[in-house]
Amino acid sequence: MGLFDKKYCDVCGEKIGLLGNKKLEDANLCKKCAAKLSPWFNERRHSTLEEIKQQLAYREDNKSAVAAFHTTLTFGRDFKKLLVDEDARKFVITSAKNLEEDNPDVIDFSQVTAVDLDIDEDRTEQTYQDKDGNYQSYNPKKYEYSYNFNVIIHVNHPYFDTMRFRLNSFSVDTGDRSIHDTSANGGELIASAVGSIIGALAGGTPQAAPSGGQTVWNRDYQEYLDMGNELKRVLMGGREAARAEEAAKAAPKQKVICPFCKASMIPDENGCCEYCGSALPK
Repeated sequence: MGLFDKKYCDVCGEKIGLLGNKKLEDANLCKKCAAKLSPWFNERRHSTLEEIKQQLAYREDNKSAVAAFHTTLTFGRDFKKLLVDEDARKFVITSAKNLEEDNPDVIDFSQVTAVDLDIDEDRTEQTYQDKDGNYQSYNPKKYEYSYNFNVIIHVNHPYFDTMRFRLNSFSVDTGDRSIHDTSANGGELIASAVGSIIGALAGGTPQAAPSGGQTVWNRDYQEYLDMGNELKRVLMGGREAARAEEAAKAAPKQKVICPFCKASMIPDENGCCEYCGSALPK
């Protein structure tokens, strides 16, 4: 076949435009079908037609999970946010206002293997113009600092293993003071401690330490640090709870004596006697 021969999508059968072919290992895929794949999936070029069809079937089934999803917690200030359904122990990452239109992958807490908070520091050198208009470095050199807070979630999933998004919408600028400037940090910590003691003596309640146990002098930095640590706590704690529940369900059932009909039996999934149907005391 020639370079400009007509090509058709091997999934939907539609004609593929000149620059619209999303090649697979053994077939062709149109833009419309490719857009239905998970946004976290990056192995399309090395996938077979059968593998892509299986993923599209999964993505179609995912719509039911999205429809049943109810947001109880939100993390992030950027256009992309992590939403949590605490009751169902599931989460999604999306930038859309309409979840059902976006169809984000619904991930169970039990699929989470690790959560990392990656804080990127960007350092820009400050310069000045000399009398000839040339830019010169200060001696010693001076810098301006900014920070971005990225969450990396590692998951056990058939189509991807990493989900990454940024918590902050704009870089957190700290001017010419690095967040690791302990002299600046120390003064703020002392002021905070004194304020807490005075508040307690006046009948107030001292503030609890932020999640993660780390306090810094910049409030915006502290907000995103706490948010990232809280997100880690929710996902990792939820993972442990979900896995413990799965292990309990998989454990062999033990026979008990029904206090109502006195039969020796194994309770059903609702905790009722299999003979008389009475709800067994917990």
